[in-house]
Amino acid sequence: MNFEITPKAARFIRMMILADGGAGSGFRLSVSPGGCSGLAADMAVLPEPRPGDAVVDHSGVRLFLPAESRLLLQDVIIDFAETPTSTGLVFHDPKAPATCGGGAH
Repeated sequence: MNFEITPKAARFIRMMILADGGAGSGFRLSVSPGGCSGLAADMAVLPEPRPGDAVVDHSGVRLFLPAESRLLLQDVIIDFAETPTSTGLVFHDPKAPATCGGGAH
């Protein structure tokens, strides 16, 4: 898989799996077009992958990725951000247009 997970994001995913899963559990990351980064994500810790999911060991974490997610994550950097308004994974997609932000028109 050609995407990157930053150390902060990998640590967040590992903590989620430890908190919510048992041995063999993984982090299911279902990505769809949308959101400020160009990607919106639905995440869950599951005991096993769903039918059609690929199991990907990346940066020390076990990911369950549906087919569409594998395509959309191509060249994406998955990071973790903590701001006053949100905490969680953020996606830096070099293919996404830079259209977000409240700048003047």
